[in-house]
Amino acid sequence: MDKSINRLLMQFEQLLKTTNKEQINPKIDELCISDLQPIVELVARSRAEYLEHLYTLCKQYEGTENFPSNEEMQKLRAHRLRFEELAEGSKAFETSIQRGYLDLKD
Repeated sequence: MDKSINRLLMQFEQLLKTTNKEQINPKIDELCISDLQPIVELVARSRAEYLEHLYTLCKQYEGTENFPSNEEMQKLRAHRLRFEELAEGSKAFETSIQRGYLDLKD
């Protein structure tokens, strides 16, 4: 790859890191593992609710030719969307920590 392209990409990467840290870091206190516990718990609770609803639906319709109603599917979808959004948010925190956007407590 051309040296000027490599240099530009390295500068771009540094610009991304600096800008993200400038924008994200002031909004979040320094973190330690106990600060991340509420995130992990909320994601786990939402996963459990989603899976519980799915399991209940499957048991309810086991051995029949019927399918869940639109209302039941909407509720399942709401559980899934909540879980997926929270899980993605948790991953965003993980990425922000890995990339040094957030300060960590000693």
